[in-house]
Amino acid sequence: MQRDEKLIKQSGLSKTINWLKLALLVAFIIAAGITAYLTFVVVRDLVTSWELTSLPGVTIREGGPTSTPDASGVIQDVQTPLQEFGGPTPEPWDGASRVTILVMGLDYRDWEAGEGAPRTDTMLLLTINPLDRTAGILSIPRDLWVNIPGFNYGRINTAYSLGEAYKYPEGGGPGLAMATVEELIGVPVNYYAQIDFGAFIRFIDEINGVTITIEKRMKVDQIGGRTKLLRPGTYTLNGELALAYARARNTEGGDFDRAFRQQEVIIAIRKRLLESDNLPNLIAKSPVLYQELSSGVHTNLNLDQAIKLAWLSAQVPKENIKRGVIGPPDQVLLVQSPEGDQVLKPIADQIRLLRDTVFFHNRLDSPAAVNMAPIDRVIAEAPKISVLNGTTSTGLAASTLEYLQSQGITAEAGNAEQVYNNTTIFNYTGKIYTVQYLVDLMKIDQNHIFNRYDPTSQVDVAVILGMDWAANNPAP
Repeated sequence: MQRDEKLIKQSGLSKTINWLKLALLVAFIIAAGITAYLTFVVVRDLVTSWELTSLPGVTIREGGPTSTPDASGVIQDVQTPLQEFGGPTPEPWDGASRVTILVMGLDYRDWEAGEGAPRTDTMLLLTINPLDRTAGILSIPRDLWVNIPGFNYGRINTAYSLGEAYKYPEGGGPGLAMATVEELIGVPVNYYAQIDFGAFIRFIDEINGVTITIEKRMKVDQIGGRTKLLRPGTYTLNGELALAYARARNTEGGDFDRAFRQQEVIIAIRKRLLESDNLPNLIAKSPVLYQELSSGVHTNLNLDQAIKLAWLSAQVPKENIKRGVIGPPDQVLLVQSPEGDQVLKPIADQIRLLRDTVFFHNRLDSPAAVNMAPIDRVIAEAPKISVLNGTTSTGLAASTLEYLQSQGITAEAGNAEQVYNNTTIFNYTGKIYTVQYLVDLMKIDQNHIFNRYDPTSQVDVAVILGMDWAANNPAP
């Protein structure tokens, strides 16, 4: 089996990726970096005992410790979410399904006043697909006029505040915000992360700032009222300036420009974390930083899930990260609320189309493609399929190829380097509908389907014919 996998360039995870970088990449997944520190105290044991979940039916080795306290006893249980009692119920994750996280920043004015539950100032949806190593960032404007479950219509930035004030039974403020976004976007929101200003600033400072290119002259207001003029050019911004830059809305595009800047900061943080010169400093400080920053991050993710997401995020190329902002003129209209305030009316169909572009990269796993026939999904995936004869029956690959072509499948034939008792599929590039079609057509046992992600592979899917297929098949 190993020789045949080499034949079609199976590579798996690159051994050159340092496990510490993988841990720190949790930052990109949950709110641009803060919780990366949480993984350090447990990642040594967990990463070595966990393998990325493959397609359904594949046996995955799991095991090892589930709790690894550091020397000071900070971490007691990696299965415990990093949130207060009463937050949204944590969801189990199988390691293979798409994960979507709602990231929220609270309104500074409400936070400064300290009167009642604050509104959200920032809402971002982050998503990652383990099967094809794609990710997306979707910004949601705070003035969007939406239905808030149980509270009629209102600005979407009030959902968190209402949930906290009225103790929304399914997770308080975060739970109501998640439910509101789910209804708007039309996809499940699995997790949330709420980030405090202080934690954000501290984290950016600890990674030695983020590099941002300023296209146009702009003024930004730092916390405390200080104003800074940023001229066109490339700068490394410290924590306060990075926050001010991400929050600034006094440009021509207002909140929509700000949404793009926030996404720019997230990408800059991800890039900074991949730079090895940050690692020694972060590692040395990680126990102290954990205690300092954990109070500023609230999420229903636990550390075990965060580490697995970090493992995934390390394999997402920058070009596979799509970004989008819900904004005019396509996704919203500027209207007046019943109280006479200016708000944004969502154009539902256009928002869902943007969702499919950002989340699904217009792929076939998007909700808009659910009614396609199975063979049409295969054709749309345009897979490169290799059929290898792993039996002693001469000509079996050629006859199977003829049969597959009669069913609408295009492939190439060859010989395996060893005999296989069972027909086996290797999926190298996440062509999930092609694999499912072949499994159903050829009645392949689910235990012999393997996900071996390798973007450099010459083929997308390899079918190695086994003795079971030689004994019983419909090929001519």
